[in-house]
Order: sequence, then structure tokens, then C-alpha cells
Amino acid sequence: MTPSHSSASPTARRPGLADRIHGGWLGRIAGNMLGKPVEQGERWTRERIDHYLRRADALPLTDYLPPPPGAEDGADLRPEWRQCVRGRIDGSCRDDDIDYSVLVLELLETHGTDFTTEQLGTLWLSRLPYLQTFTAERATYRNLAAGIQSPLAATTDNPYQEWIGALIRADVYGWVSPGQPRRAAALARRDAVLSHTGNGVYGAMWAAALIAAAFEASGPREAVEAAVARIPASSRLARTVRHTVALYDAGVGWADTLTEMAREVGHLHWIHVVPNAAVLTAGLLHGEGDFTSTIALTVRGGLDTDSNGATAGSVAGVLCGAEAIPHQWTAPLHDRVRTAVFGFDGARISELAARTYRLAAAGGAAE
Repeated sequence: MTPSHSSASPTARRPGLADRIHGGWLGRIAGNMLGKPVEQGERWTRERIDHYLRRADALPLTDYLPPPPGAEDGADLRPEWRQCVRGRIDGSCRDDDIDYSVLVLELLETHGTDFTTEQLGTLWLSRLPYLQTFTAERATYRNLAAGIQSPLAATTDNPYQEWIGALIRADVYGWVSPGQPRRAAALARRDAVLSHTGNGVYGAMWAAALIAAAFEASGPREAVEAAVARIPASSRLARTVRHTVALYDAGVGWADTLTEMAREVGHLHWIHVVPNAAVLTAGLLHGEGDFTSTIALTVRGGLDTDSNGATAGSVAGVLCGAEAIPHQWTAPLHDRVRTAVFGFDGARISELAARTYRLAAAGGAAE
């Protein structure tokens, strides 16, 4: 069936590679900050997020979340909300979704694309503070510090092996592999197996391939299709993404799609990679390449809002390029990133993007 959605191509003017990579960085940071105040999926459901936005007269959502309209509205926001809502942003907020992008850039600059999973583990121990890691990453960090090496580091006392942590580490592998989703997925897999198994690994491969494909795709629908081809077709993650795409192609609306997918995935934890992949896919498809619509719909979808917003922003930023991202998302960042990665706090976003571009430009021809 031919979908009735807009076929306008967000890449019609084809921004250059450097601008697209810069767009990926900016989009990731902006999307992360948009979702950060409501990052608590068991409390901040899709319905509650929209209730908050209606009370604040902020629907449609076209900017960072507004401050709480009343004292009771802010009670369940994350404590960092004061640095992440519109009118209060002065540079980026520190978050693990951004820390891992910075760390992977350091990994590739130090070891190149031939890095080993063991080298990545060593870098975690030397550059990341233990208390700034969470779920699967913290379990793995603890194992590494105790001398347990890969692959046992991922499976020893780690109940989070299929959660979203490996997916949030995947962007840089896509940025340095423009138009090469197979290569991006292979790099992300080598990273992901340090801490994850099964769908947790496939989520990282999918996200990296999605971002790599966005450099040459006509829009998000084509990028999603290219990315899902890079993971096992029988995996639960692939089946979830394909089901979300099928609903979009059939003309099912965004809200009804998320309701159907919530029934489909059942009672998985709100940080599990599978339900979050459905929210992310729906946001990308129904955003149709528009940067603001993409990150707004993705964050309004709930679950792991800051992680999903970050990945959606990365894809949308690559599709449109940095220059085309609306000013309200980029100006408050002041070209500055906060990070817990030793030696990088306060770095300029534009400099991180330039360093990523140098790696991408040296990476060889597309497949």
C-alpha cells in the first residue's frame, strides 16, 4: 500500500557531510535535553506528558519543555529540570546519553575502527566515573573492575542485558560511517557486546545503521528500512520495528500506533530496548523528517524519553543538517557540552563535530 503521508524529502538540498554530522551532534543533545525532565517512564506516561503540556499551553510542542505551570506539576520531574526547560538552559545538561557519544569519539580517535571490545572496557574504567554509569553499564563496569573480562563482563550479575544502554552508545558509529549501515552496525556490535546480549545488542546495531543510512536516505522511512535489514529478521526488535512501520504504511495515526505497540510488546520494563524502539520508530516516521516534529513526537511517546529524544534528534539532525535545525533548539546550547567523561567537560559541540567529521572523511568509500 502506498502511504498517504507527505513525500517531501528533507534531504532535497543535500547539506554537506560536515553539516550533517554537526546536525547529528546538535540533534542528539537537543533531543536528550527535551526528554530529560520527564525521564521516568513508569510515572511520565504518554497521557501524563500531554496533560502537563496542555496545562502549560505548550501543545503543539515546538520548543523545550516549559517550566511547571504549578508546584504540583513539577513534583515528579527529574531534579535536573531547572537546567533543561525553556528559558533556563545555559549550555547542555550532563547526561549519560551524551557521555557515551563523547567516549566513543575518544575511542575511535585513540584506537581507530579496529578497536577491540577489551580496549573499550579499559577506556570506560579510565574515563568514566563509576557513579555516572547505570543499569547494564554499571553492572559491567563493576565486573571489569573486579577483573571479569568480556564476554563474561556482560552476563555476570547483569539483569539489564536487553535494556537500552547499548543503543544510546551507537550514534558515533553511524556518524563516522555515512551511507554505510552495515559498517556502522558492525562497529556498534563490537561495542554493545561489552555489556549487552540479544536484543540489547541488536538495538545498538539498529541505531547505528539507522544514523548511517540517514546520510543518503530520502527520509526516515527509507532509513528505518535500511537499518532493520542489519539485524536478525526473527529478533523481537526487528519484528517490533516492522510492525510499527506497517501501521504507518497503513495510515494508522501516531497515537493509535503507540497504543497498538504497547499492547504488542506487553509488560516489558520502560527501559527495555524493544518498547523504546517502537516509540522511536513511530516518532521518526510520523515526524517525516521535520526536526521539531520528530523530537517532539518521540519525547511525547514516553518511556525512556531522554534516550529516545537523543536518538531521534540525531537521525533528524543528520537528515536536515545543522544549519536547518530551528534556532530555538540550538541557541540555548551556546555550543557547549557538559559531560562526565574526564577531559571533555565544557568542550565545544562544533569541535566535537569537526573531530567526528575528520574520522568520517578518512573512513573510506561507502559500501
